[in-house]
Amino acid sequence: MSTGTPIRRFRQTRIVATLGPSSSSRGMVRTLVEAGVDVFRLNFSHGSHDDHGARVAAIRAVEQETRRPIAIMADLQGPKLRLGRFAGGGALLAAGQRFRLDLSDEPGDGVRAGMPHPEIFAALEPGAELLLDDGRVRLRVETCSSGHADTVVVTGGRLSDRKGVNVPGVVLPLSPLTGKDRVDLAFALDQGVDWVALSFVQRPEDVAEARRLIAGRAALMSKLEKPQAIEHLTRIIELSDGVMVARGDLGVELPPEDVPAIQKRIVHEARQAGKPVIVATQMLESMVTAPAPTRAEASDVATAVYEGADAVMLSAETASGAHPVEAVSIMDRIARRVEQDPLYRTIMDARHPDPQETSSDAITAAAGLVARTVGAAAIVTHTTSGSTTLRASRERPEVPILCLAPGIETARRLQLAYGVHSVHAEDVGTFNELVLKAVRLAVDHGLAREGERIVITAGVPFGIPGNTNILRIAWVERPSRAAQAADARAVPAPAFREG
Repeated sequence: MSTGTPIRRFRQTRIVATLGPSSSSRGMVRTLVEAGVDVFRLNFSHGSHDDHGARVAAIRAVEQETRRPIAIMADLQGPKLRLGRFAGGGALLAAGQRFRLDLSDEPGDGVRAGMPHPEIFAALEPGAELLLDDGRVRLRVETCSSGHADTVVVTGGRLSDRKGVNVPGVVLPLSPLTGKDRVDLAFALDQGVDWVALSFVQRPEDVAEARRLIAGRAALMSKLEKPQAIEHLTRIIELSDGVMVARGDLGVELPPEDVPAIQKRIVHEARQAGKPVIVATQMLESMVTAPAPTRAEASDVATAVYEGADAVMLSAETASGAHPVEAVSIMDRIARRVEQDPLYRTIMDARHPDPQETSSDAITAAAGLVARTVGAAAIVTHTTSGSTTLRASRERPEVPILCLAPGIETARRLQLAYGVHSVHAEDVGTFNELVLKAVRLAVDHGLAREGERIVITAGVPFGIPGNTNILRIAWVERPSRAAQAADARAVPAPAFREG
């Protein structure tokens, strides 16, 4: 276990990285953390439970070594809509030809194919479009029934076994949680993951169903990858703990020119609601094979940072790519460079959400202004549920947010939030104790030095979620002998919890 200074970030935007065959060893996990990863994603579309269990164990071991809470996100597969198989492995479709889809399990050919999803046929109407193989082949429904659809090929191309099916503009009568997802969810929760990402969200009811199953054991991240979800965006954000802009699937079912504006809208609404938002999919896609990104990819990452996203995510780049560490490092460098741009601060300050008419919001909003006015090195929040810290993060302050969380689960979940440096700290009994602890931990974690000031917010009495009612400016000074003696008498904490 490390006894040195815990790792700190010199950027506010968080980095999410997916683990996979290229990145699952304990040594690689540690290297990725040192390169800049704050949250690890486990993609349950791939890999066995044994694979994911070993990855969780590796992450938790590195967490102990680095004395830094690390969040784990279990990304559920969701319903995968696919064609059946083809005789000979595939068929070539030409624009203008007729093509039938049906429920038969007979191998397909150049005039028909099986599509083993009665729920799709139940929702289809004449004029609806079907996108096959990520939109490479496009069909328009002419006539349909509960067991087949006769279509005309709008955009031709070669189809092969088990290619994906998208049905834009149609709400499918599907739960986002398949039987496989429910088994995976139970396993992930037993492993102690911190976030669960829900795929194929279409309606607020989908989020409510997942919340019932999770039952508070993890935070819920809704993946926004269906156009139907955008129609219910405000309500879905309200019901979720965070949201992900899954642009790959959005780009299949929507015109590409619509995706950037939708991304901006989602980031804006999530920030207004104080919910963490991730921008994901194909951010540094070329680095799956290349050691450096394209200029367009670098600009794509920078755009998400300029928009104020809490986090940016790597998928295949770190899961199966040839250069996982380099991908994290360049993403870290891009985010840091953007955050040093004076224009970035102008944008963040121009988009401050309006505070609610509560003392908690008023004090949290004031903390950022006070920190800037007095040149404070950090804002310190004390939280049990995470609400105080998320409120501070929503303000997008210039300085890091040192979050003191008595519960390790809260400390881990908050690693996804903008600017938050979580510390799993023993609880305190009085506000004066909190001030002493905040000063010491700000120094220990490299967030402040002697002679600097920090701004502290908390709710007294402690333990009442969202009850932020105190703001104080504290000088960072050498701890007195009495304070050192009190620390020495503290009961040893389990794991890496700070005393």
